[in-house]
Amino acid sequence: MNGSRIVAVGHYQPAKVLTNDDLATMVDTSDEWIRSRVGIRTRHMAGPDEPVDELAAHAGAKTLAAAGLAAEDIDLVMVATSTAIDRSPNMAARVAARLGIPSPAAMDLNVVCAGFTHALASADHTVRAGAATRALVIGADKMTEIADWSDRSSCVLLGDGAGAAVIEAAAEGTEPGIGPVLWGSVPSMGHAVRIEGTPPRFAQEGQSVYRWATTQLPALARQTCEKAGIAPEDLAAVVLHQANLRIIEPLAARIGAVNAVVARDVVDSGNTSAASIPMALSKLVERGELRSGEPALLFGFGGNLSYAGQVVRCP
Repeated sequence: MNGSRIVAVGHYQPAKVLTNDDLATMVDTSDEWIRSRVGIRTRHMAGPDEPVDELAAHAGAKTLAAAGLAAEDIDLVMVATSTAIDRSPNMAARVAARLGIPSPAAMDLNVVCAGFTHALASADHTVRAGAATRALVIGADKMTEIADWSDRSSCVLLGDGAGAAVIEAAAEGTEPGIGPVLWGSVPSMGHAVRIEGTPPRFAQEGQSVYRWATTQLPALARQTCEKAGIAPEDLAAVVLHQANLRIIEPLAARIGAVNAVVARDVVDSGNTSAASIPMALSKLVERGELRSGEPALLFGFGGNLSYAGQVVRCP
């Protein structure tokens, strides 16, 4: 029960980039309109031959390589996604097959935009309990496949991608690298973010989500820091779900993390749902903006008006 730590992180995005000017040829919008409201400049878009499990496997392979691990070293694969169209095989099993992981426990988790932080906590609990020794945790979504391209208020937000982390038991006598999770939801407001219908389409009540995120989440994020025994001003990074720059910036300011790098990957990647936090964290690490061992607050929020956060030590 010594806790777990993140060994490595990685990410993957499709090659095709969709700019605001590109979107202006598809729907009644403009670069100025999008930037002023959500802060997004570009997003990546997967093709019809790039399914969710392929995005996830690319991120997973990169993360395994960064960790210096082989496929057989993994005994748990968890994929957080809300865009898996098929019911079975699930994304985790498909990713395991793509990567050659021989016999893992393989499960998907759907908590939409808070999926990765829920999955990370679940994997941490599993390792703490001794039911797994090393886990590959992935957030992956193909949001452009469920976009309503006639709704300019929502389609301009969405992008595709995947991010991943490998976690393992912390060495005996060392501090855990993944702090206690703070999680919950507001089921009575679940209608504010929806992926419904046949075929499924994304829709949201933007103002309701904005008010909830900017008024309710700062206190919850500070509680997450308290559970980890760290003051917000001692954080090296704040990595929130990359929903909208106009949510991220005020929320980060109200947390009180005055010395932290604030992830703003939404500007270049859009809202990638469960992929957004691990992708943003991986990019901060890759660019050298975070050093090994520094504390970062991860906080996911969104569909179901679910939220989950934890303070982690960077690999």
